[in-house]
Amino acid sequence: MLTLRCFLASFVLALALPPAIGQSKALSTQTTTNEISDIQRKSLEELANDLPQLKKYREANAALPVIKKGENRIVFFGDSLTEGWGMARNGSVFFPGKPNYLNRGISGQTTIQMLVRFRQDVIDLHPAVVLILAGTNDFAGNLGPSSVQMVADNIRSMAELARANGIRVVLCSVLPAAGYRWRADVHPVGPTRELNRWLKNYAQAQNTVYVDYYSALVSEDGAMKDGLSWDGVHPTAAGYRIMAPLAEAGIQAALRR
Repeated sequence: MLTLRCFLASFVLALALPPAIGQSKALSTQTTTNEISDIQRKSLEELANDLPQLKKYREANAALPVIKKGENRIVFFGDSLTEGWGMARNGSVFFPGKPNYLNRGISGQTTIQMLVRFRQDVIDLHPAVVLILAGTNDFAGNLGPSSVQMVADNIRSMAELARANGIRVVLCSVLPAAGYRWRADVHPVGPTRELNRWLKNYAQAQNTVYVDYYSALVSEDGAMKDGLSWDGVHPTAAGYRIMAPLAEAGIQAALRR
């Protein structure tokens, strides 16, 4: 019941927040998927007791040291595109020598799951900056059909929660992908481009930092450039090497604001 109450409270908060400013035209409200796939249905069954996966980082969060005077804690918040940053299996490294940079990505998560766990895995850690990278799993329909508008609303709610708690926000573009190996019927190129345009415009209207990974990684057809992804969705070490200085520049820009 506790998880359900948290979910409902976050959902009500999202509905209560005012419309985004600086949005020149309505976003797509048509869903990007139909019914969930068999693979996704099995995943949902496994998540039945902890849909936002609060358990994953609960102990790690509790074990964090007190923030030192003058130290800026930075949280990278997202899905597998964030969680995979620093995993040995892809050969990437996650900001060596910077223990104040925390990875709070969870593979497969959608923006509604991230919104529910935003307090535990971001706000309660008292970071100076949070980098939000999310949306591709919504387009894949991991928790059912989603639209660009739904994803934008959830990201906007996370950004507003962060600002209300004195946390600087860095909004990161969704990474390019032409398709998903677990949902061959989904074509995310159009929704990804639309959401990234909204993210850039919203960030500008809110005086918030926007990090454009997309332009650095995308090929002409909207897919990830050759050699930068091992499956068309998730970056290789080479992909993360391109992303790292962009993220660092975004962090420093946010700290200056």
